[in-house]
Amino acid sequence: MKKVFLFFGATVLLLFSSCRSTLQEVTYFQDLEVNRPVSVDTIGTIRMEPDDQISIIVTCKDPELTALFNLVSPQYYLGGANTSSAYNRVSYYTVSPDGFIDFPVIGKVHVAGLTREQAAGRVKDLLVKSGQITNPVVTVEFANLTFSVLGEVKSAGKYNITRNRTTILDAISMAGDLTITGIRGPIYLIREKDGKRITYNVDIRSKDIFNSPAYYIKQNDVIYVRPNKMRSGQSTINDNTFSNVSFWVTFCSFLTSVGVLVFK
Repeated sequence: MKKVFLFFGATVLLLFSSCRSTLQEVTYFQDLEVNRPVSVDTIGTIRMEPDDQISIIVTCKDPELTALFNLVSPQYYLGGANTSSAYNRVSYYTVSPDGFIDFPVIGKVHVAGLTREQAAGRVKDLLVKSGQITNPVVTVEFANLTFSVLGEVKSAGKYNITRNRTTILDAISMAGDLTITGIRGPIYLIREKDGKRITYNVDIRSKDIFNSPAYYIKQNDVIYVRPNKMRSGQSTINDNTFSNVSFWVTFCSFLTSVGVLVFK
């Protein structure tokens, strides 16, 4: 009877150890400190880069005067637009490789490295200094900012950046979260900046993710979640995975061997 208890005890211990190891692999933020405030900076605010497309809308009390500065999309002239709203018929500016846009009347304006609010303020100041408008309201919006999520997520694809600050956690949420077979760390984030490509490793299981330069998403970032061994093994016929018959044959063989040793 004692040997029977030893056998089942060893089996339960094996299963418990396996479950504990699995939890450590899939649980997010394992080292978070609860109820301890942590300061948050604003370094993640999206800034304009070459090839970004932006819309700039100028409004004031005199609509005819602002018509000089609001570019109208050719599609609107051709009857493609179904509304007269300025936001629907406005055209986009593309930031040049050297960081400029060519704005009506006031000419080239350097916007690379600026936030939306900073770009709007710069255009407003130039309009006032030019004497064209005394009290304009300038609105700047991004038009084509995206990031991509690939690998072991529920909905891989390309997503739009719609806020000034978007985190890698936001990105993963938009992609439907990681699948159970996705490796939590490291997750790769690939970024191109100043003509160079850099790859960051991010571990979603640790609070260190909040201090990573990859925590805030930038335009054109690519996030890749790697598959774990079980998922990778599904592509190999003879790999021992939970979905493979050979795994269970090996597991039963192990239990049989343990039983023989215990009851011998």
